[in-house]
Parts: sequence; structure tokens; C-alpha cells
Amino acid sequence: MTEKVDLKRTLDAYQARRGAFRLVDVPDTQYLMVDGHGDPNTAPAYAQALAALYPVAYTLKFASKRELGRDHVVMPLEGLWWADDMETFTSARDKSRWDWTMMIMVPDWVGPEMVAAAVGRVGATDPPARLADVRFESLSEGRCVQTLHVGSFDDEAPVLARMHDEFVPAHGLRMVGRHHEIYLSDPRRVAPERLRTILRQPVRGATAE
Repeated sequence: MTEKVDLKRTLDAYQARRGAFRLVDVPDTQYLMVDGHGDPNTAPAYAQALAALYPVAYTLKFASKRELGRDHVVMPLEGLWWADDMETFTSARDKSRWDWTMMIMVPDWVGPEMVAAAVGRVGATDPPARLADVRFESLSEGRCVQTLHVGSFDDEAPVLARMHDEFVPAHGLRMVGRHHEIYLSDPRRVAPERLRTILRQPVRGATAE
């Protein structure tokens, strides 16, 4: 029987504790990605992005088991979030102004040819509206600070403020890259106050180029 690997339990980059900020060196990681803009609660493009990502991710899982003899748990949904004015994240929380990239991590033994074949299989019958927008790309974040937030997405702001305004400068760091969230809970099945989300921010030394 093929052993099923759950990478979120074995990779250090997916470990975080509530109430603790931790510096972690994140290796280059490959993802299925779809970009979009607007409030994830109301923007049709957001739901369409997820409707394209998940079928490809599961098709890849089954192809990996069948063709490579390597089975894995499909990784949780992740998101990169940014805006022209970052106060829309930490204070104003104006979601209509947010840009985002939704992502699902792909194991490093899966290559672009297998991804292209999976997209083709998904598109063969009743293709999702945004299937053509799915891309396979590596993300390089390097040194990051992260923590586990337990609770509603709308309650993240105080945690992010402590991360951005206290922890980062106190450790001689500056923020680079985009705010990154890893959704360990399914909001369709878990009450808002119990949602578990890793909040991650890439950083560099304050004097680094």
C-alpha cells in the first residue's frame, strides 16, 4: 500500500503556535496559483479561483499516486494578499481594495509536465471558468516571521499590527514581499472563532538591500 504523506505535518514552514511569533526560513516552494482582486466574500473571481484550483490539485494527487507511486494529502489553501495602501489590511480592512493570489502547494516531486496534463484532464469535461488562469510557479520567500491565529479572519488585524509594528522592528527587520496566509481550517465546516490560520510575513535585515 502506498504511504500517504501529509506535508503540512512534516514541513517546518507549516508549523506555528498561537500567541508566538517565530522566524522561519522557508524554502522555495511550488504552487498552483490564480490571481484576483476584490472582497473574497463577494467577488465572483474568488470563488471561481478556488473552483479551478481544487480540481487540478486533486487530479495531480491521483496522478502522482498512479504514475509515481507517491500519494499525498492535498495541501491547504493559501493566499498572498496586498493592496496599494496596506492600512486596508491592519486597520481599515477595506476588502474591496485587496489584490490576492490563491494557491495550493504542490510537492517537489511533481513537475510542470504532470501539472499541464492535470489541467488538460480537468478541462476535458465541464472546465471551471478560470481554469485557463491556473499557473504553476515557484515562490521564494526566504526568512519569514509567522504565527498561528485562531479566530475569525476579521480578527486578524491586532495580530498583524503586533507582527508589523512590534516584532519586526524589534528584531532589526523590515517587511518585504506579500502578506501570506495558510488556511488550516475549512470555513465551511469550522466556526469562525475556531478557524486556524498561519499568518506569515517575509522579512529581511533592516539594512539589507
